[in-house]
Amino acid sequence: MASKPASPRRLARTYAAVNIGSFRISAMIMGETENGDLQVLGSGHRASAGVKRGYVTDMTAAAHAIRDAVERAEKSASTPVRSVWIACAGAGLASHVVSVDIEIGGGRIEDEDVEALLIEAQDMIQPDGRKVLHAQPAHYTLDGAHGVANPRGLHAERLGVDIHVMLADGAPVRNLTEAVQNAHLDVEGVVAAPLAAGHACLTPEERELGVALVEIGADITNVAVFAGGMLLGLHAVPMGSGSITDAIASSFGIRRSQAERLKCVAGSAIASPADHRELIPVSGPGEMVGEGGEAAVAGPLARGADDKNRIVRAELIAVVTQQLSVLTGEIGKALKTMGFAGPRAGQVVLTGGGAELAGMADFMQGALGQPVRLGRPPQLTGMPEAHHAPGFATLAGLCLYAAEDPIDIRAVGAKRGGVYRPFTREQGLWAYVQRLLRSLREYF
Repeated sequence: MASKPASPRRLARTYAAVNIGSFRISAMIMGETENGDLQVLGSGHRASAGVKRGYVTDMTAAAHAIRDAVERAEKSASTPVRSVWIACAGAGLASHVVSVDIEIGGGRIEDEDVEALLIEAQDMIQPDGRKVLHAQPAHYTLDGAHGVANPRGLHAERLGVDIHVMLADGAPVRNLTEAVQNAHLDVEGVVAAPLAAGHACLTPEERELGVALVEIGADITNVAVFAGGMLLGLHAVPMGSGSITDAIASSFGIRRSQAERLKCVAGSAIASPADHRELIPVSGPGEMVGEGGEAAVAGPLARGADDKNRIVRAELIAVVTQQLSVLTGEIGKALKTMGFAGPRAGQVVLTGGGAELAGMADFMQGALGQPVRLGRPPQLTGMPEAHHAPGFATLAGLCLYAAEDPIDIRAVGAKRGGVYRPFTREQGLWAYVQRLLRSLREYF
């Protein structure tokens, strides 16, 4: 499925992103105009293949599905792409914060001081054999005082920084990257899915004050806690909306495709008295049940269905809510483990395709005892209305992340022609010499 927006204005840059999920693979092409406005040029998506719980399980199938999704977006945008940003939702994601500081001597903080500090921070990253996805400065400190966004031009005895580090298992990330490369595309960058979704769904104030982002995918639910502008904690729950689909299929003895349709069309997280009186057809349009109850296309009658293959909606809701209770229990445990419970609990934002189930936010709010809202990507120019939904938050967030181009301490320095020139240790020593000379000029 693809969509085509209105003709774009003159563009300065173009970004492309692919979200490789277990249920759906989606692609988006976004342009940035000369005055900095962002607009969606085109998008496309298709059913996933070769991916399970965020891991590539069939390289050929995954590469074909990625190529197909990107071609749909290219056709929609009338723009070819050569490289894409991709999200990583599985691969054992882990997040932690590294703090480091250096002596300034009371002088004014200049660019070379900040760069020297970030060079010093590079040695503090201990990946322990894992792959570093991100190593980003979040907040600076002046003489131990936190919350400084930009220290340049200020004076301090000691300058420090908190670095947010995101780690992942190397092999699954390499498999994701290789699947994209086999689709004849270069990988511009790999972004942790919670960071991408956070860019799309959370306000800077929420990330600063403290918020939990719960991304419900088909096979995995990522629970992330943000505070102080950083992602401070992350826990993966190995179940998602696909668990609800499987439970429906098992309970009624129907195909998984039928169970998915029932969940989306008639499923809800909130029961109502009318559910006991409402009969819903198990077979969708084009799936006819023959005389005597035998199925012409759809398969056997659902367990407990009438002769027209209809079930009582209350029975469907009971299966849905039972699975949601299990999922919510695991989410609550994860939040408690990360300290986001009790008096320290705050806003919970639900996103991901599983968050689109009717009544989900109300169910979660009652179960967790915390305020819950749905997280949607911003309605950008050219974005299809269908993509202004929780299920496309990570995809839009990838493009927004690429446009923001956050600093990574592993590639500090001038950025010429779109390529980082790493700031070397020798340059770091030269920064110290420059600061010493500047101090001599100031005081003598």
